[in-house]
Amino acid sequence: MGRKEKLLEQLRNNPTNVRFEDLDKLLQWYGFECRPPHGGSHYFYKRKGCRPISIPRHKPVKSCYVKRALALIDELNEPTEE
Repeated sequence: MGRKEKLLEQLRNNPTNVRFEDLDKLLQWYGFECRPPHGGSHYFYKRKGCRPISIPRHKPVKSCYVKRALALIDELNEPTEE
């Protein structure tokens, strides 16, 4: 199991007390581009074919934002029916 899978499993098991840097790293590993904030604290992540997500840089990141990011990653991993 690689670092990406270990971090993903760690966040799934405990979505509380997550560092912003860990969530940022995971989203970028899955191809999301990060746009830094313009005067606020929310970082915006986008990826082609996915809805965008905004995550505030707080210590720790609230679990609702972690769960949203994990749901987006799960959508990417689902096989598409064609």
